[in-house]
Amino acid sequence: MTELPPDLARMKDCSQCPIRHRAVCARCEPDELSRLEEIKYYRTFEAGQPILWAGDRMEFVASVVSGVAALTQTMEDGRRQMVGLLLPSDFAGRPGREIAKFDVTAVTKTTLCCFRRKPFEHLLETTPHVSQRLLEMALDELDAAREWMLLLGRKTAREKIASLLAIIARRASINGDTRGGNVEIDLPLTREAMSDYLGLTLETVSRQISALKKEGVIELQGKRRVMIPDMRTLMAEAGDDEDGGALL
Repeated sequence: MTELPPDLARMKDCSQCPIRHRAVCARCEPDELSRLEEIKYYRTFEAGQPILWAGDRMEFVASVVSGVAALTQTMEDGRRQMVGLLLPSDFAGRPGREIAKFDVTAVTKTTLCCFRRKPFEHLLETTPHVSQRLLEMALDELDAAREWMLLLGRKTAREKIASLLAIIARRASINGDTRGGNVEIDLPLTREAMSDYLGLTLETVSRQISALKKEGVIELQGKRRVMIPDMRTLMAEAGDDEDGGALL
């Protein structure tokens, strides 16, 4: 764990937070934000650092402010599978659960806005705006898990790559609106991590990205910068409609 970055250290209140309108505090009134501020603190982890190990006692829950973290499960024979990604505004931890179920590791430099678990659980009982928003986020996560089941179980390698790019693009855009022309994203995962997450070989990931680039579906600017000229074209490659649902 490292010290809080200067840009976050300068924050005086939640109203200045970059994820303010998407995180668990999105519906809070000023007095409710003040109550959250009383129990919050920041932690920053470098890429590759563990945030939690499965079986650890959960002393906090948190919102991802910046960066990306991976949820990983280890099987009895030692094999590991990435089962989810935490992107900015995602919520880490589960109120009411004392023990972490998954390993959580920083994929990139990741800053968390943490809340002490017990006070946060009490706040849920007395602050409907927080509990309502957390329910909405839980339902969104359920929808995303169902979408991911389809992706891993039925989609081709090309559709998997296109789907992952589309998911990241939607999450990086305000309110998920990607209809306004060109969309540019910083890809948070290396190709090795993408292969692990999607259940593909590294060679397959590289080949499919090169094919999407060659056909003009995406443009690459450096190692991680991706430009999507037309989201509708990318969604078609993913086998989805413009809103992210499967094409029928």
